[in-house]
Amino acid sequence: MDYFSGILGRLIDELGRMPGIGPKAAQRLAFFLLRQDAAVVQQLANAMLEAKAKIRPCADCFFLAEGERCHICSDPRRDARLLCVVEDPKDVFSMERTREYRGLYHVLMGTLSPLDGIGPDDLKIAELLKRLQAGHVQEVIVATNQDVEGEATALYLNKLIKPLGIRVTRLASGLPAGGDLEYADDITISRALGGRRELE
Repeated sequence: MDYFSGILGRLIDELGRMPGIGPKAAQRLAFFLLRQDAAVVQQLANAMLEAKAKIRPCADCFFLAEGERCHICSDPRRDARLLCVVEDPKDVFSMERTREYRGLYHVLMGTLSPLDGIGPDDLKIAELLKRLQAGHVQEVIVATNQDVEGEATALYLNKLIKPLGIRVTRLASGLPAGGDLEYADDITISRALGGRRELE
């Protein structure tokens, strides 16, 4: 028997589409929203619509930006000699949480995955190489996840970047094999950043 149909069922279904939200969590969120004043729900809806309308990839690094460039690329205090390559915009948040890294970023928007049909042309690799050819970057820190796709992407990037005479390093111990940067705690990421190693 379907207990949740009609408008409530649709709300639960829509909430359940979000990553990490199962059926029970979707129900809890739906009932939470129904208990709120209409003004509170309207604020949430407005924030979501405004974010969707105004946030886009940064023209330089592909992180999230409200204008042409993100707040990190626009910050003159950042060290332009260091470039940290991550898979996804949420990985930038993980790195920034540590307050250890003061360089710039480049978001690949995924990893190489031939089984899923994702090759170099599907990622922001050409844009990365163009940035590196400008000559400002002295070290690229590859911070892709330590799973099969992340490792394959790191090795591929190393092969492309080394001939440019730029140092290529990889986040070090502390991050478990197969673990995602997104789920690592601040101390683990700080240690991995501090102990990064040269890619061979």
